[in-house]
Amino acid sequence: MKTLSIALAAAALAASTAAMPGSANAAGCIKGAVVGGATGHFVGHHTLAGAAIGCAIGHHEAAKRARSERYYEHRYR
Repeated sequence: MKTLSIALAAAALAASTAAMPGSANAAGCIKGAVVGGATGHFVGHHTLAGAAIGCAIGHHEAAKRARSERYYEHRYR
């Protein structure tokens, strides 16, 4: 039963990803989702919530890092 729900969740994720228009900037989201999902699973079986929060945090940190790199590249160039 659990395997079936995992398979359905994976299929829903694949379908929603394929339905997205164009290319998305997902910098940091995948790594954050993996870490957040694993943490959420071990903390209290909140894998999906952990993955969603991890994705948001990972994307935020990647954007912050990119912004910092652009600033220093422009300033010290």
